[in-house]
Amino acid sequence: MYYRISGVTGRLTGSTPAGAYCPQGLKPTLPSEPAPMIFASPTKVVSEAGAVAEYMGSNKVPELQKIFQKADGVPIHLKRGVMDRLLYRTTMGLTIGGTLYCLVALYIAAQPRKPQ
Repeated sequence: MYYRISGVTGRLTGSTPAGAYCPQGLKPTLPSEPAPMIFASPTKVVSEAGAVAEYMGSNKVPELQKIFQKADGVPIHLKRGVMDRLLYRTTMGLTIGGTLYCLVALYIAAQPRKPQ
């Protein structure tokens, strides 16, 4: 069975073999010139030796696994030291401060206006 996209519903519908070849949206000819390059960056030539991975630095995954898998009772988001604690406390402070600010704003908005 052949399928084609229905112009009304936009879904695949069954079709007869005679009506199956209906290339919707295709142009009959190809452009004679290739499109101009937008980014003129140099290209890399693929060698026949195969893909070789080039790393910018050393692999730090085994070291980080040792740090994060240590059973010392510290939560995972605080295991990397002082910077993690600083970010955590800043986030918690901003969260509590934002909550208090919202409650104060709701309290002020709930008060009736005084007639002038």
